[in-house]
Amino acid sequence: EMELVESGGGLVHLGGSLRLSCAASGFRFDAYAIGWFRQAPGKEHEAVSCIDTYDGTTWYSDSVKGRFTISRDNAKNTVDLQINSLKPDDTAVYYCAASTVIAGDPALWDYWGQGTQVTVSS
Repeated sequence: EMELVESGGGLVHLGGSLRLSCAASGFRFDAYAIGWFRQAPGKEHEAVSCIDTYDGTTWYSDSVKGRFTISRDNAKNTVDLQINSLKPDDTAVYYCAASTVIAGDPALWDYWGQGTQVTVSS
């Protein structure tokens, strides 16, 4: 059974940092891209970043470029998202997802974790 489990969320002050982790199991890790999405209250899912676990190619949304860094550890089947210089607008539930294709549309991602809350206080 495919499973994605996020961890690392929490409450941080403006300008702080967090490191989110996505642990994958039940599938061939390097055959899937892993993406991070977020959903703020009352808003739709927003694609934040993704990584091709096979060759390491990365993508970032303009809203997080330069502040967020995605990385993978194929030996551990994990993808981390280092998030720095946090702003109140970053407050959301952060989800990781897996897909055989890299796409901005959340509907095209096949498997999802349960999410981890990130709250930024000003």
